[in-house]
Amino acid sequence: MITNKHFQFLPPILSPLIAIASALIVGAILILLAGANPITAYTALFQESLFTYFGFGNTLTKMTPLLLTSLGVLVALRAGQFNIGGEGQIYLGALGSTLIGLYVQGLPAIIHIPLALVAGFLFGAVWGWIPGYLKAVRGVNEVITTLLLNYIAVNLVSYLVQNPLKAPAAPSPYSPLIAKSAQLPIILPQSLAHAGIILALIAAGVLWVLLVRSHLGYQIAAVGFNPTAAHYARISVKNTIMLVMALAGGLAGLAGASEVMGLKYRLFEVVSSGYGFDAIAIAFLSRGSIGGVVLTSLFFAALRSGANVMQRSAGVPVAVVYTIQGLTVLFIAISLAVERRIKNSTQ
Repeated sequence: MITNKHFQFLPPILSPLIAIASALIVGAILILLAGANPITAYTALFQESLFTYFGFGNTLTKMTPLLLTSLGVLVALRAGQFNIGGEGQIYLGALGSTLIGLYVQGLPAIIHIPLALVAGFLFGAVWGWIPGYLKAVRGVNEVITTLLLNYIAVNLVSYLVQNPLKAPAAPSPYSPLIAKSAQLPIILPQSLAHAGIILALIAAGVLWVLLVRSHLGYQIAAVGFNPTAAHYARISVKNTIMLVMALAGGLAGLAGASEVMGLKYRLFEVVSSGYGFDAIAIAFLSRGSIGGVVLTSLFFAALRSGANVMQRSAGVPVAVVYTIQGLTVLFIAISLAVERRIKNSTQ
């Protein structure tokens, strides 16, 4: 006889798969209620975003900032910190890479591109370190500080592109083009897909090694699980918090740098279309799994990429896509609640 104590929890990477499948099923019901055919709608959505050359290139382009920023949220969560500041860190990373791309000239691409990426990482890292310092040293809640720093970053970039960084005779706020030697190469010719996705996947691999195979990863997990016990184990809780928040900010900063260096080639007033906030949902959906982050980032990017085609082909409003995203988060929350209840009942 199978009882609760024999229940085996699903591997973390399966949780986003189940949540995504459940959200798509409920989304199909909503599409039916709207008078459209869900098979036609989903075929248009995923065929365009995953199985056409240019659509897949567009999906990879949108996946890049989602994946990098989600990794930043995830590493903070491992240490028990909630990084709500991905959006602002994206803006600061975009600013850092733009400054290198504009004002550092005469370098070969093999030096200029890494230098601009490092600048983007450092600008984002500083923006993440600030709330980490305030939490570790002053005890200020990081949710509040990261959220408020978003507004400062957005308005700072807005001011700069409207004034000192504004391109001459520009009809709207944006900077001049960065140097060609600072631009990321296109990986799918005649599409939008650039080398930023390769950078994001490498970052995911490095972060997996860091969190799973290194002593630092053990320290981060220990602080996230029990800061008091970590302190008695002679782990510096304060330094660990500041480090993970800086790393989280740096990864989001790379997302902003990739948007400038691989897609727009200049700094615009609007750098991110909400990637920092989608990243929070993606990181929670992954349940600590790097593979889950990659998978869910691809799913969210595909939804963004194919939404307009679905609307034109099947007459389904773009709002349905955002509903599916919300349902995905809802189902993962339900699975967590059910798993916790079963776990408690077996103790």
